[in-house]
Amino acid sequence: MPEHQMVEWKESWRDEYLKWICGYANAYGGTLFIGKNDVGTVKGITGSKKLLEDLPNKITSGMGIIADVNLLFEGELEYIQIVVDKYPFLISYHGKYYYRSGSTMREITGTELDKALLKSQGKTWDGVPLPKLSVADLKQDAIKLFKKKALERGRLEKEDVNVSDAILMEDLHLYEDDYLVRAAMLAFYEDPEKWVTGSYIKIGYFVTDSDLKYQDEVHGPLIEQVDKTMDLVYTKYLKALIDYKGIQRIEQYMFHKDAFREILLNAIVHKDYSSCNPIQISIYEDKIYIWNDGKMPANLSSTEKLFKKHSSKPFNPKLAEVFFKSGMIEAWGRGFDKIKEACEKYDAPLPEYDISENGIMVLCKACDRYLRILHGEIHPVQSEQDGDQDMMNAILAYCKEPRSTKEIQQQFGIERLYLRRHYLDRLIKMGKLKMTLPEKPTSRNQKYFSF
Repeated sequence: MPEHQMVEWKESWRDEYLKWICGYANAYGGTLFIGKNDVGTVKGITGSKKLLEDLPNKITSGMGIIADVNLLFEGELEYIQIVVDKYPFLISYHGKYYYRSGSTMREITGTELDKALLKSQGKTWDGVPLPKLSVADLKQDAIKLFKKKALERGRLEKEDVNVSDAILMEDLHLYEDDYLVRAAMLAFYEDPEKWVTGSYIKIGYFVTDSDLKYQDEVHGPLIEQVDKTMDLVYTKYLKALIDYKGIQRIEQYMFHKDAFREILLNAIVHKDYSSCNPIQISIYEDKIYIWNDGKMPANLSSTEKLFKKHSSKPFNPKLAEVFFKSGMIEAWGRGFDKIKEACEKYDAPLPEYDISENGIMVLCKACDRYLRILHGEIHPVQSEQDGDQDMMNAILAYCKEPRSTKEIQQQFGIERLYLRRHYLDRLIKMGKLKMTLPEKPTSRNQKYFSF
């Protein structure tokens, strides 16, 4: 059997290997072989009788657990096998906690230790009680928004929401030992950053990776952050190019709203809030990156696996339950089905997930039709007179302030020569549009304005 996460070979015994046994007990269990070299060849040991007596005592006295210690043979050579089970509670060795990850053994400290201790007790970070938080501290507008959405989506009935805030919190299982838990604070408290640094969303528009044009931050209860972020992204950051199918006028965005909303909700629910880093949304002309310091179950480590049938295991289950009851997220992993369906409507590629120890990065690429309109390969006009008039009215409205040809072209996704001949020249002849430099019609500084 080759070395891997659950198998380790050691040529001779050292007491420091008790850390390995502790790490196996805290991870997935494992087997330690004593008397094998780094390539797995049995070299044998001496003093096996004493080791068979000493090792079980050292393991039990140092960690309070029992491991199987077996003597094995290969020809005349003796070697020892130590089999360690995974334990349902966290194991320490000399007051320190170790964990086997991949081919390394590391000590668990800080927030990681806090989470491991909670997990060993069957609890999660968002279920920890906050003694100084009361129902009276929660934001009424956030609670009202939750009730409104829950009723609209049919997740709760009128009798469920026509109760006191305290009863509502109880019904949502947001109490622990008579105290509200962190999930209640994140979802409904006016300023969750008072308790958890980084519980907000940061948005930036980038021309290049190093050229940030402008940025915003969305703060407040998480239940409110979703709609605020959606409104900000789809009014200020994403430009809707105008397209026509027949006589139907269509606003063509880079990425479908429904898909973006699901990705945003996943980021909020799966984020590791103990990391104190905000969710970050980086928007470019033709793509969007959404990053959060979150975790995914080990069996969902790639884009391909995420978009297949899978169970739902949110990193913050109590927070996820609040968002589920509000109707904002789906159960049983249905959110990824909704992302897939929305991308199919735009004939767009699925978002790409990069899942690592540093967090979860989602890349959303612009759909092909948007890019073709953006680059002037599709003229977003219709042959019918109504379509022409609609476009001219839109240009006149946009030119209430002087605009260059390039600005107008980018706003409406029209090829430069077609724009000038089919719209600008016609509107000037009609007397509805004027040039800022009429004496220099071909000047590079030329702009157009309506009046």
